[in-house]
Amino acid sequence: MPPLDKVYDYSQYGGLKVEKQDKVMTITLNEPESLNAFSAEMHYSFSRIWEDVHDDPEVNVVVLTGAGRAFSAGGNVIAMQQKIDRPELWDATSLPEAKRIIFRMLECDKPIIARVNGHAVGLGATVALMCDIIIAADTAKIGDPHVNAGLVAGDGGALIWPQLIGFARAKEYLFTGDLMTAAEAHRIGLINHVVPAEELDGKVYGLARRLSAGAMKSIRWTKQVINIPLRQIAHATMDLSLSLETQSNLSKDHQEAVSAFAAKRRPNFTGA
Repeated sequence: MPPLDKVYDYSQYGGLKVEKQDKVMTITLNEPESLNAFSAEMHYSFSRIWEDVHDDPEVNVVVLTGAGRAFSAGGNVIAMQQKIDRPELWDATSLPEAKRIIFRMLECDKPIIARVNGHAVGLGATVALMCDIIIAADTAKIGDPHVNAGLVAGDGGALIWPQLIGFARAKEYLFTGDLMTAAEAHRIGLINHVVPAEELDGKVYGLARRLSAGAMKSIRWTKQVINIPLRQIAHATMDLSLSLETQSNLSKDHQEAVSAFAAKRRPNFTGA
């Protein structure tokens, strides 16, 4: 248990903007110039913030969203090239942080609502889907195109998608990397609600305030119980999935995907 007089300093979490009002916290992925793709700083912060959120007595409910016109574009292509050139960065930073993101979100017993204000792609889709309730604007699209970057969907996509929409649908979307509209995501059960963009705040914060005014011990403990199977699956799969993503980082197809992105052309995969 944290000290009763502990001060929670959320300014330390670079790449994120944190606001609190009436025990509802809003965490904003705050690098809009890159469509909130996860920079090294944001990735580190996001892997660390959840312990404070879990302990903070001034937080009942969390809203997770993105600044600007996207929720999150996911992986940062500049960082991808750096990890190709220096693969040791995977072990030093990405692997432990990626694992912490998944487990800390599952272990945080306060309700987390994803406010998907724009496209949620790759890791951006993963962190949205790891939330407890996902509400998207009708202009948003969601997908996990790891394979289109020559990478394994190992940082959480292969974990959460099958649990939400079943194995057959999850395999199709993760094998193709196709994006879907928010309406389609709602139809197949990937997200909870889709609303017109101008109604997003009303829907999200109306629910957040309702939950915050509820019997919080009961809500938090209910989340703990519901998440037990997800945590068990995460323990069984995350080490291997992250290991395989690390190995795919060394593939020629991944380098081809990064080079093609930089040159604004279609990649020519060879299976190598």
